[in-house]
Amino acid sequence: MDKARTYEQRFDRVFRYIERHLDEPLTVERLSRVAHFSKFHFHRQFSLYAGIGVFAYIRLLRLKHASYRLLYRQEERVIDIALDAGFESPEAFARAFRQMFGQSPSQFRKSPKWRPWKERFRLPPSERRNEMDVKIVEFPETRVAVLAHRGAPEQLDESALRFIEWRKQSGLSPVKLSLTFGVAYDDPEVTEPERFRFDICGEVTQTVPENPQGVVNGVIPGGRCAVVRHLGSHDEIGRSVYPLYREWLPKSGEELRDFPLFFHYLNLMPDVPAHELVTDVYLPLK
Repeated sequence: MDKARTYEQRFDRVFRYIERHLDEPLTVERLSRVAHFSKFHFHRQFSLYAGIGVFAYIRLLRLKHASYRLLYRQEERVIDIALDAGFESPEAFARAFRQMFGQSPSQFRKSPKWRPWKERFRLPPSERRNEMDVKIVEFPETRVAVLAHRGAPEQLDESALRFIEWRKQSGLSPVKLSLTFGVAYDDPEVTEPERFRFDICGEVTQTVPENPQGVVNGVIPGGRCAVVRHLGSHDEIGRSVYPLYREWLPKSGEELRDFPLFFHYLNLMPDVPAHELVTDVYLPLK
């Protein structure tokens, strides 16, 4: 293995360690031991490699998880979220949040400004890849309730909140008992934001009546699919999607069916932290 790859792997261990220990004290000495670097040089090495200081990186991850709790767990108190994020007081949490995103936690909870929030979360890209353990499966035809998101990917969470509201009000697709899917019509990396299309779907057994959220009836068709499991943040799902198209498909001899790539979300934030997310990526085949 070349030296550059070894260096990447050592930092990759650090990134994973931080993700798994966000609720614990994290010091330069502790993290340098994880990477097997000298503590006297680690901070500078981290900043040069990641493009951001180690403590700024840790704070970003903590604020990211806190922001999901603010949005998706409206019943939780800001003070509890602040303390769990490692801040000594809600005032310190509010200062850090406002400095990072230009809104207080309460303002963000009520009316989040999505674009600056997403832009500040453009963390250093991960070097790690999922193993390409691709399986061919027969996916069963599945009736779903569909909320069509049309517009910038940064606003996708806003649509997700509307779908959650429909789920709670209708009771037709309870999140604990029903499968949750996403249908990806476009690649956000190459699609103009206003043309981006993505369907948020929940499994149903009954017809969806007209509703104020705009959720409609739909079907994910049955058929053969290649499936690969993505472990970790949805922000990094491209590291499972692109190799599937770029590496696996040309070698497989398979042909694609006329239906978009879709995701099955086996768990969701903030029920689990980002590094524990599990998503199955389905590529429909003829």
